[in-house]
Amino acid sequence: MKKIGVINQPISALIAGLGHLDQVVICDAGLPIPSSVMRIDLALVEGIPTFSQTVEAVQREMQVERLIIAEEMLSRSPQVYEFLEKSFPGLPIEKVTHNLFKDLTHHAVAIIRTGEVTPYANVILIAGVTF
Repeated sequence: MKKIGVINQPISALIAGLGHLDQVVICDAGLPIPSSVMRIDLALVEGIPTFSQTVEAVQREMQVERLIIAEEMLSRSPQVYEFLEKSFPGLPIEKVTHNLFKDLTHHAVAIIRTGEVTPYANVILIAGVTF
């Protein structure tokens, strides 16, 4: 049994297998997920787990070099944007339209779906390297 870190097997394996520039999406309960992308569905009921809980767990183990969000987050859910800025201090956060964001999810290695119901609580994490 694993002693520390993410104990969800698909997420642990996902992070261990990432290469530079691979993309991982963490999303709310409503984001459409392309059938061609691995879905890791954590949603249990509305609000469980939260977007922030999931981001925090993944962030502890994944080397991230930049983020992509929908620009609509800034006006509709500014608290989510503030959370991401605090969680990834100094990292670039690229803003795109929500429609483009949905298109970009087709290139993700995996999409982790949460129980979050806050509008636009979605992020694409771009993997970095540790050296």
